[in-house]
Amino acid sequence: MNNQKLLIFFAALILMAGTAGLLVHLKLNQKLGVPGIKFDPIPGSVQVKIALPERVLDFTSTNIPEPEVVLGYLPKDTSYAERLYQSPDGVLMTGTIVLMGADRTSIHKPDYCLPGQGWHIDSKNVVNVPVGGAKPYELPIAKWLISANFQGPDGRTEKRSGIYAFWFVADKEQTPEFYGYLKLLTHDLLFTGVLQRWAYVSYFSTCEPGQEGAAFGRMEKLIGASVPEFQPPPSNL
Repeated sequence: MNNQKLLIFFAALILMAGTAGLLVHLKLNQKLGVPGIKFDPIPGSVQVKIALPERVLDFTSTNIPEPEVVLGYLPKDTSYAERLYQSPDGVLMTGTIVLMGADRTSIHKPDYCLPGQGWHIDSKNVVNVPVGGAKPYELPIAKWLISANFQGPDGRTEKRSGIYAFWFVADKEQTPEFYGYLKLLTHDLLFTGVLQRWAYVSYFSTCEPGQEGAAFGRMEKLIGASVPEFQPPPSNL
C-alpha cells in the first residue's frame, strides 16, 4: 500500500470515528421537544393523549381504537389517534395523527405506505387550505390523488379513486413534505440539541372516478374546521 492509499485509509477511519463520536454525543445530550399539537400528558410516560375533535361542522364521527397492526408495528413511545368522519350525504373520511416520541421511525414515508395497501399514486400537489379559528391562516398540505382496483360484490373489478392529504408539524414548525420534515428534524438536532416531536397528520377519503374535486372540497372543509381543535396556529400570526 503506497503513501497516498494509506492517507486515504486513515482519513476514512478518522471520518468514521468522528461521525460515530458525534452521533453518540447527540444521543447522550439530546433533549426531547414539545409536541406541536395539543395533548394531555400521561404521568411517567413519553406517550401522551392526543385526539381529533368529535364534532366538526355537520360531520358526525366515531373514534377508531389503535389497530393491532399499528400497536405491533410502531415504536412503543408513539402516540396515535384516529377518527372516522361522515358527511351529511354519507361520505366517509378518516383523520389520523401519529406522534413520535424519542424514536423517529414512528413516521414513515407516505410513498411506501399507500402502494403497500394497493393504492397507486396518480398525482402529487401542495395546496393551501384555509384554516379557521381565532387566527385564520393558510395551511400548506400535500394533496395526493390515488386510485386502486378492487373486486366488487359481483366479482368484477372496479376502479376506485381516493384523496390523501397530509402534513407534518412540530413545535413552531410545519411542512407538507416528508424530506422537509427530515431536514428540519436534523437541523434542530444538530444546532439546538432538541429532538423535535413531529406529528404526521393525514386525512383520507375514497370516491368514484371523476368525483375527486367534490371529495376534496368536503375534505378541505373538514380540515379547515378541525385543525384549530388540535393544532395551535403558527407562531408568526
